[in-house]
Parts: sequence; C-alpha cells; structure tokens
Amino acid sequence: MSLTVDYTNKKPTRTGFGDEILALGRDRPEIFVVDCDIAKSCQTTAFSKELPAQHVNVGIAEQNGAGVAAGLATTGKIPFVVTYAVFGSLRMGEQIRQSICYPKLNVKIACSHGGLTPGNDGGSHQAIEDMGTMRGLPGMTVVMPADYNSARKLVREAADWAGPMFLRFTRDAVPEIYGPDETFEIGKAKLLSEGDDLAIIANGDTLRLAIEAAHALESEGVSVRVVDMHTIKPLDVDEVRRCMTTGRIVTVEDHTIMHGLGAAVSQVVAAEGGARVAQIGIQDQFGQSATYEELLEMNSITVEGILGAAKSLLD
Repeated sequence: MSLTVDYTNKKPTRTGFGDEILALGRDRPEIFVVDCDIAKSCQTTAFSKELPAQHVNVGIAEQNGAGVAAGLATTGKIPFVVTYAVFGSLRMGEQIRQSICYPKLNVKIACSHGGLTPGNDGGSHQAIEDMGTMRGLPGMTVVMPADYNSARKLVREAADWAGPMFLRFTRDAVPEIYGPDETFEIGKAKLLSEGDDLAIIANGDTLRLAIEAAHALESEGVSVRVVDMHTIKPLDVDEVRRCMTTGRIVTVEDHTIMHGLGAAVSQVVAAEGGARVAQIGIQDQFGQSATYEELLEMNSITVEGILGAAKSLLD
C-alpha cells in the first residue's frame, strides 16, 4: 500500500470548512452562514467580514439558528448553520427534526469540535453521539471528512446536495491524507487500498490510524482493504459488500459504537451474512477532561487497538 499519512502538514478539518465556505460564498450569493456566536472557533470569521449580507449571527441560540436557516431555505437560499457538534446535534435536535428534516429543507448543519477533539473541555463539549443521532432522522445525510483537503471537497459537494445534511469537523489538527486534486462523492466511499484478508473501514480523524494499522498488518503478510467511509448516511452498501468478501471487517470511528459507523456497517453484515465485524470506537461512556490523544487511548482508538481487533478476527 503506497498511501502515506503526512504528519508534517496538519490542519483541523474545521479550517477546510472555513476556507471552502468562503470560496463558495464569493461565487454563490445564495450561500448563507447562520452562526451561533462562535465564528472564531468554527472558522467563519472571514466569511462574516467579507460577506456580511450572507451572514447571520443569531447569538448563543442554536434552536433559533435552525429556524432561521429553515426560513432561508424556503426562499431558495442554501444556509449552513454553524456551531459545535454537541449543540448542533442535541440542542438543535427537535428543530432539525421538525423544521428541517420533516419538510425536507435544504439546510446544512456544519459542526466543528466533533468527537473527542474538544479534549480538555470535557464530556459536556465532546460530541460522541452526534452522527448517530443525526443518522436516525429521516432524510438526513451525515458526512465526516478525514483531512483538510477532503473537507474542502466535501463542503463543496454539500452545497450542491439537495436536502438536509450534517457535516462534522475536528477542532484538533489532523494530518494530510489526500492531495488537493482528489475527488469525492457524497454517498460513495473512498477505496484507499485493495486487500483480500481483512477490511478496515474508518472515517474522519481515525482514518490516519486505519492507514497506519494497515501498513503494520501488511508488513506481516496480511492483505488489507482500507476504506474511507466519509458518508455514513447514505451508507455505501456496495462497498460494505465488497469488504464482506474478506470475511473480516474492523470499523474505526471517533464516535460511540452504539449507533455510528460501526453500527451502520454491522446492520448490512447482519442482514446479508458472510463476515465478522469488530468495532473500534468510543465505549458506552462519556468523555472526560484530558488531551485528545489520551481520550483516544482510553477507548482503544489507536493503531494498537485496531491491530488487536484485526488479529482477533484473523485467528
């Protein structure tokens, strides 16, 4: 496998969102940002300064932000509601369900600080169940890019996608995996390497760990299929089926294992059979105040954790 992870060039995926939403806004006056008073953290300050007519700050009032965005969508605008993932999925949950998903409005919920990356902010700010919560809403699309370049490309794709969408970004810097010319399609997984013995399906900030684990396994003679499942809804079921031909799948996510990527993959496998699945992710527990890397370690979301799960399936 020739794919590498560039740790010398690290950026948060929220920066990719901020850069791309500004580029989109310059070219498309129908693009709006609805900020919940955290533009600096979510990287939309430049958008607000350069394109004030396309920017609305509702203050620390996330439910109102969802309502304002829904109203904008009824007039043909394409609003991106911007806040932290824990608030954009849970505090806004009822409004997203009733005012956005139920009428099938073209609103994008763009959230930074997904998963464990809030680190020292503690369990109250760590969105560990956001993608699963959004995945359960009818008509909602759920996406998490793996690095800066994929974030930019997927945000651009999101602007052309009809209907509600939840986009999740990291606060912490993550290494570069993709080049700036890589292409992405929402709902279609990105195959990074072919393999016959085992498949590793990851997304977001855990993709780097999946790649490193695959390199380690291949050095031991194990043929590994590596997949970036950046869209967990709609899930690329055809790619899951291709992974099932190996007979063994490890899913990796910075999210609770209860109803995220691993659960979505397991539903397909349970319905069709033919493979075993091991899930690496956040256990049934809240986070705590610690560094991002320490929090990943506490949940075995590490290269060593992936290797242990893989070898248990290979035995």
